[in-house]
Amino acid sequence: MSLAVVHSRAQIGLEAPPVTVEVHLANGLPSLSIVGLPEAAVKESKDRVRAALQNARFEFPARRITVNLAPADLPKEGGRFDLPIAIGILAASGQISNRDLEKYELIGELALTGQLRPVLGALSVALETRRINRALILPEPNAPEAALANGADIRGAKHLLEVTAHFNSERFLARHEPVLPVREESGVPNLRDVRGQHQARRALEIAAAGGHSLLMIGPPGAGKTMLASRLPGILPTLEDDEALEAAAIQSLHKPFSLKHWKQRPFRAPHHTASAVALVGGSSLPRPGEISLAHHGVLFLDELPEFDRHVLEVLREPLESGCITISRAARQAEFPARFQLVAAMNPCPCGYYGDASGRCRCSPDKILNYRARLSGPLLDRIDMHVEVPAVPRKVLLDQTSHNGESSEAVRPRVEKARERQRNRSGCYNAQLNNQQIENVCQVDKSGRQLLEQAIDRLGLSARAYHRVLKVARTIADLAQENAIRPAHLAEAVQYRCLDRGAALT
Repeated sequence: MSLAVVHSRAQIGLEAPPVTVEVHLANGLPSLSIVGLPEAAVKESKDRVRAALQNARFEFPARRITVNLAPADLPKEGGRFDLPIAIGILAASGQISNRDLEKYELIGELALTGQLRPVLGALSVALETRRINRALILPEPNAPEAALANGADIRGAKHLLEVTAHFNSERFLARHEPVLPVREESGVPNLRDVRGQHQARRALEIAAAGGHSLLMIGPPGAGKTMLASRLPGILPTLEDDEALEAAAIQSLHKPFSLKHWKQRPFRAPHHTASAVALVGGSSLPRPGEISLAHHGVLFLDELPEFDRHVLEVLREPLESGCITISRAARQAEFPARFQLVAAMNPCPCGYYGDASGRCRCSPDKILNYRARLSGPLLDRIDMHVEVPAVPRKVLLDQTSHNGESSEAVRPRVEKARERQRNRSGCYNAQLNNQQIENVCQVDKSGRQLLEQAIDRLGLSARAYHRVLKVARTIADLAQENAIRPAHLAEAVQYRCLDRGAALT
């Protein structure tokens, strides 16, 4: 038979659309042409496939070979089509059996020796093959990741010869069963390492309990980065569907490692990162840092040092929880439900307000430093907390850690989040305006306190709603149904930039 059809998958954003690899052998001068909107890496596959087949002791047909990647209007990139093209050529030339090709989908890049190399996005492909009840053959390094799609038929192979032996019924590829690791607490930074900083620790717990964004302001060495790195350790473990979604996104960046299964992502890009690096992009859309931090933490250290244009692109995903990347030819949508934690100094030198008087920054310099952050962006950050320098006495105390461990804080966070899910179906940071009216009601004394806060701090409507959501989280941590004035008063305190505390 001079025609063979092999099933494979492309990768467009998080989606893995089906691609039919049609291989036809015709009489004429020997040649190999690939059609169907292939990118440069796909066009180059003909040389890799030829060498792999010859080094695996197969005959490369001396005929006119046409490979069609359908549908023709779908862009194809990367080396993921090497394996299906090679199998299609072997099936069309009668060197392997083609009777079971319909039952399988294949992806994988070929080395010149015939070895199979891993590709990106294997988990997305596995989820689609599971949905249509097809088995998936792919490089063995990708098999543990793909097997996370519970119920999918995953067959890993090291070499092209193993795949051909499978289709010739000589030696079948074994089904790969998932082996999920147990979360190791020892490798996660622990909150017990933080000395002092009781207010910042309290703010971190509230942020974790309600999924709130947090901005920490303090001098160098006060522990802002240390606190941020401890946030994943007090967050609840990811649910199965959340972990699967996070792993699928991370597999588009690099092959997913099972040791990170159900761990909250923690992304900390450098302040020189571009807008595309942060939100994603390129001609073929790729996820950026905000999507790689989905269901986890995005930490932006030295916040004012980021380019202002870069920071402004955060405004929409902070509200919507997703990002749509549009290009002239195509667009892709990535989830971006991340928890933003940022840190900054109070002035360019970092020591404004220090008791030693070491700061020499002029008021104009401080105002220009602050002006690097736009009001709309700061308005979208739920909590602003000051992190002062650690007192010498606390720093030199080697006898004890005067703070709770992550293991002690996490149960309180989990209980608060459980209350929120049972009440609203989401975390407090995700409440919409209608839900805020239903679950964030306050009494007369609470309304009076809010009126004073709005007048004195000049809170916007958005900031007002964020104060209510933070107060609701504080009440949930206290396991109380009603928001009391004490909860509101504490929530108002976490708007220090609104009251200008960083500059007074």
